[in-house]
Amino acid sequence: MTRITADVNFLRGYNQALVMAVGRTVGTFERSTVVQATGLTPQAVSKVIARLTVDGLIRPTGVRRPGVGKPAVVYELVPHSRYAIGAHVARRTLRLVLVDLAGSVQYSAVSPLPSDFTPQQLLDALASGITAMTGVNDVGGRLTGVGIGMIGPLDHAHGLVRGAHGLRHWHDVPLREIAEKHLGLPVHLDKDVTAGITAEAWRHGATFGDAALIMIESGIGGGFWLGGTAHRGAHTNAGEFGHTVVDLNGPRCVCGRHGCLEIVHNHAVEAGDVARAARVVAVGVVNLLQTLDLAHVVLAGADLLRHPETYLAAVADAVQADVRRTDWLTTKVTLSSLGADVIAAGAAMQVLDQHYGIPELAPI
Repeated sequence: MTRITADVNFLRGYNQALVMAVGRTVGTFERSTVVQATGLTPQAVSKVIARLTVDGLIRPTGVRRPGVGKPAVVYELVPHSRYAIGAHVARRTLRLVLVDLAGSVQYSAVSPLPSDFTPQQLLDALASGITAMTGVNDVGGRLTGVGIGMIGPLDHAHGLVRGAHGLRHWHDVPLREIAEKHLGLPVHLDKDVTAGITAEAWRHGATFGDAALIMIESGIGGGFWLGGTAHRGAHTNAGEFGHTVVDLNGPRCVCGRHGCLEIVHNHAVEAGDVARAARVVAVGVVNLLQTLDLAHVVLAGADLLRHPETYLAAVADAVQADVRRTDWLTTKVTLSSLGADVIAAGAAMQVLDQHYGIPELAPI
């Protein structure tokens, strides 16, 4: 492929992604809506709309008749034109969701995983769960792929699970590669919390700003959205929020260190002191805000959702009390709007992003 051809293909895909983003955000739109929102020329927008209409991704839904001038065609996204499956792999369960092109969860199912499960056991559970899901939901040839949100540490760039905490059989496992072979579908692998923050960014749109998702579910992690994109770090392993130390003399953690936020939190839960556990998380969140200056913190995870108001109150109160000048350094603290589906839904949205979202820079 020549440099010129590569440039043209990249710009075509990027422009299509911009139009798709407008369609997801506003519901119905005209050519002028896209021009105003994206800065593309009317001619470029017309070409993109024509291609997307032929591909069945958008459709005309009527016309608007202004007082002066030609009627304007109104378009809308076709949510059922494409789907993706998202998987959330936790230490105890596998959650699968079916997400449409608009980012809506159409189907959700959760099943137990064997204790200390092996890669093969996970692959078999994925295959049977996907077969059941596609049997119930007629997706035809509209399934784009499978996204997997997995426990870390994880090397997103190479599709490797480097050594999942608390799972003996997961040292340098090429999960993306073996899952694609086993499932016969394109697979996107990412850290669970990074998938989760992607889902929140889809839901909130351009107003999201710099944010973190704090997940508590048989472990504690943090996903980060910085500068308009998911932050993965130099080795694509950012997010080990639970393995930051909050007590130098604390108990030994599964990661080998002492006094990690996760183990201190878990000991409080095991002692039945959920209020103290929530305060431990709140201390970690305030430390995070002092480091990254975030606009939004989202709380999620099945274990947190057993006591959502306790955690929400503890974190919000700590932010108000311990972050100086909250009149200026304002941070919104909320629960995830997707509940227990947030990781799986985000993994599916990442698959859709690869084809119908804002693309990353191409290696030109």
